[in-house]
Amino acid sequence: MRKLYGVMGDPIRHSMSPDIHNDAFRRMDINADYHLFHVLPDQLENAVKGVRALNISGFNVTVPHKTKIMPFLDEIDELAGAIGAVNTVVNREGRLVGYNTDGPGFVRGIKERLGTPLANKKTLIIGAGGAARGIYFSLVKEGITQIDICNRTLQNAKSLIEQCPYETASQAFGFEEAAEMISQYDLIVQTTSAGMSPNVSEVPFEISDRLQASALVSDIIYNPLETGFLRQAKEKGAMTHNGIDMFVYQAALAFEIWTGVTPDSTKMRQIVVNKLGG
Repeated sequence: MRKLYGVMGDPIRHSMSPDIHNDAFRRMDINADYHLFHVLPDQLENAVKGVRALNISGFNVTVPHKTKIMPFLDEIDELAGAIGAVNTVVNREGRLVGYNTDGPGFVRGIKERLGTPLANKKTLIIGAGGAARGIYFSLVKEGITQIDICNRTLQNAKSLIEQCPYETASQAFGFEEAAEMISQYDLIVQTTSAGMSPNVSEVPFEISDRLQASALVSDIIYNPLETGFLRQAKEKGAMTHNGIDMFVYQAALAFEIWTGVTPDSTKMRQIVVNKLGG
């Protein structure tokens, strides 16, 4: 029997998830289809009931449902529970189990880009929103204990550190102070919306000449492929890393959770880049 997967969100038409998952199903000879499910906020509970009724095998969750869907699931993975958001759900014999693959997807992409262990990398996360939370908790769980967070609203950065369930030595800073301290960091992760299309020249703060040339500067935005922040980092001689890997690897991890099979992430990346015109 053909299995059904999909992604719930509002809006949802822009999603590239069907392109990458349906291609992976075909390549892996898996009898399944992946569709867009446009679910309005006031219909989320009914949509989950529909998943149960139709025995849908699994689905992704995107904005604005990642947190609100949690009470309607039967089980939440430890990391997803700590993050407070779910982006992947698998149907295990009628039990809906929620995971968060966003943070782990980011970690997998960074590890591949660096090719070296992460544990000794002093890290700065820019931003304190939902994306920062998933990445922060996932990096700490990976073994990085020296992770600082900077945010326009300092209290939000402090609150994120206080809420981390794993042991860490983190400090909170404002953007200006973090910009002054940028030479201290081996890995810098930009998680805010600054630089997202159409505001491609916007940056959270200006990168100074104090940035280490050996540092890796990552921006989770993938449209455009190179944000103003990454362009500044490249001009200072640092390595750069855009948000495509996070998108691709969170999808690959979801695929693994659903099927037990590892998809071709290189092909997934190629599809995304082609869709973006890169």
